[in-house]
Amino acid sequence: MRRGGSLYAKILSGELPSLLPDLRGDPRTSRVPVVGELDLGSYAATPVTDSEGRVYGMLGCLGRQPCLSLRQSDGGFLRLLASFLTEFVIDLRRLWDARTAVWRQIRDLLDQGGPRMFFQPVVELATGRTVGVEALARFAGVSQGPQDLFAAAAGVGLGLELETAAIRNALRVLPDMPPDVILAVNASPATVSDGLIDIIVGSGMPQRVAVEITEHDYIGDDQALLLATEVLRGHGTHIAVDDVGSCYSGLEQLLQLRPEVIKMDYFITHDIHRDPARRAVAAGLTKIAAEIGGRVVAEGIESSAELDAVVEAGITYGQGNLLGLPTADLDEACLGNRLPAAMATGGQAHGVAVLHGPRL
Repeated sequence: MRRGGSLYAKILSGELPSLLPDLRGDPRTSRVPVVGELDLGSYAATPVTDSEGRVYGMLGCLGRQPCLSLRQSDGGFLRLLASFLTEFVIDLRRLWDARTAVWRQIRDLLDQGGPRMFFQPVVELATGRTVGVEALARFAGVSQGPQDLFAAAAGVGLGLELETAAIRNALRVLPDMPPDVILAVNASPATVSDGLIDIIVGSGMPQRVAVEITEHDYIGDDQALLLATEVLRGHGTHIAVDDVGSCYSGLEQLLQLRPEVIKMDYFITHDIHRDPARRAVAAGLTKIAAEIGGRVVAEGIESSAELDAVVEAGITYGQGNLLGLPTADLDEACLGNRLPAAMATGGQAHGVAVLHGPRL
């Protein structure tokens, strides 16, 4: 728009007026290339500025025919429109500045090695044994929570890089984990479809990894994702759908992916002992899991009452602060009986039948 010799550049520099009724008949414009290229006959234009008077762009009207009735006073309406646009220019500059700041923040985090990984145990409720740990990203020195930071990274085009950095950092602990404990990593559908196979297989132990695909992203008939999950399964990797029950598309995703692990969202687990509807949903998920050859993990178990209700619903695996807080200490996450003392000594959860088949 500001190229030397262009109409708008000449208007901004003052070489041309803001309105010109006959471009082909005016010697100042008759030889300007764009006039011939676009077969222009007339124009009216005015600059759009920000609140400090800096030119952001041009608002213009172009006509193919000369308009000899145009007068300089006719530009008032365009100038009025341009003044209204000034507020939008301010918002655009602020948006650009904010996005640039986020991009730099994420870029700095990546350059420093990516997130630090914490691990939360996934527990077999019949025995209290840790059968898996979920790797959770944590970011030092930032005000946003992990979910907000991943969303912000996706918004500036760095979501894939941040996710894969977290996954790579998580996979580094595989050699230090007990051989019967599965490592679960989180990935969006886009990440699963774009390069995750090489990362998981490159770990050398793909059969000891579970990929949790977030349910917040709509999957639909995503052939690239379905193909990627089948390739991962071929290498022994477990497929899980995370946060099931947190959005409307959950059942469709279960039918599309047929995951080995269904992670029931905290929203359903919270106060499940007080709500028959939540218990019915939980029982329904266990039936679906049995039909597709999977199992259910109840996320967000925070009280013994919730644990009792989860077990009554037929769910055999759980995760939550009652069973183990996220910790940077891998040994702490992997080892030890995780049931509350009353449960481990004969309470309601002890002795529940375990769903047979491959572990998480």
